Amino acid sequence: MGSNKQGSEHEHLHQNHKHSDEDYKKLINRMSRIIGHANSVKTMMEEHRDCTEILIQISAVKAALNNLGKKILEDHINKCVVDVVGEEQLEEKKKLLEDLNDAIDKFVR
Repeated sequence: MGSNKQGSEHEHLHQNHKHSDEDYKKLINRMSRIIGHANSVKTMMEEHRDCTEILIQISAVKAALNNLGKKILEDHINKCVVDVVGEEQLEEKKKLLEDLNDAIDKFVR
């Protein structure tokens, strides 16, 4: 992902699809929380906490990463892919994208 600034948007280096800095800031904040949680798991391990507690926290970190990945993928589908396929038959494409998002959500669970 690139950081070519243009007003309040930036571009991917490989494409011309634009995402707002606000959207990326939300995703980065989410990732920061995940990193904080992962660091807490490390601390638990250093403190020789109960294995069951550690495993539960690792599971929470994995779920948070999966949810972040799903959000990035949904944004890619709903923003980047829509830009590429154009505006023709937009309603049909929206339905197909909803179905794709639903299928991905079920697959990633």
